[in-house]
Amino acid sequence: MGSVKNKNNSEICYRSGGLINLTFLRKTMSIKSDSSYRLGSVTTMIVLVSGLLIVMIPIAQAQTIVNSPYVFSPDSKPYGLTYGDWSVKWWQWIESIPKDHSPLSDSTGKDCAVNQTGPVWFLAGTSGGSAERSCTIPAGKAIFAPLINNECSYVEKKDLKTESELRACAIAGNNGATGLTATVDGVAIPNLNRLRIASPLFNLTFAPGNGAGLPPSSTQSVSDGFWILLHPLSPGIHEIKFGGAIVGFAEGTSNNFANDVTYHLMVQ
Repeated sequence: MGSVKNKNNSEICYRSGGLINLTFLRKTMSIKSDSSYRLGSVTTMIVLVSGLLIVMIPIAQAQTIVNSPYVFSPDSKPYGLTYGDWSVKWWQWIESIPKDHSPLSDSTGKDCAVNQTGPVWFLAGTSGGSAERSCTIPAGKAIFAPLINNECSYVEKKDLKTESELRACAIAGNNGATGLTATVDGVAIPNLNRLRIASPLFNLTFAPGNGAGLPPSSTQSVSDGFWILLHPLSPGIHEIKFGGAIVGFAEGTSNNFANDVTYHLMVQ
């Protein structure tokens, strides 16, 4: 959904002893917490104490993770919530809307404002394909959008019985993501592969007439995806483009899913 595939488918220092050697390394790592993970760059100090003890000290480098003035760092907590938490709210938002008014299936932007609340404005992808939409959003709103995303729930995947199984399902569904793209007013956001975020386990309610084609129900889910969370844009006209594709997804076809969205926004 919402650029969703078809479901079928510290500082720690040891100062005893002398400092013998100090090296800074750049390294790509997977960083996990109880609410999300990301692929990011960190600076790591290797400290040799008395020639015996090696201490690795990650130092956050927000700008090297994404290096864009538009985007909140994926290890930040905008408005008190992590990227993973915002992804939960996005899924709860999109599945609360009947298909007839869903921003996912909106071809013009007429449903852009449906059920929007809080400091972050959600943009939708598509259920496959491209869309060009125009809408007006209030000034001061951050913007959250999925390049490619996926969720697995107990309702949709009845053979899955545990959170770890849901998580594996959600992550597997996005393996093979390619062609990730995001621009703001023609300026590309780099390092999009480092904006892959997994959610915590969350409660999800499918509304009557939901776009997933499921009966109204409440369940639990885990999501995985590539997301951008933009700082509020200045008043005026802006263009945001985002998307990506899944190559060789589940059934092994050459390209099972593509998402390509352009939003023309009036911020006022």
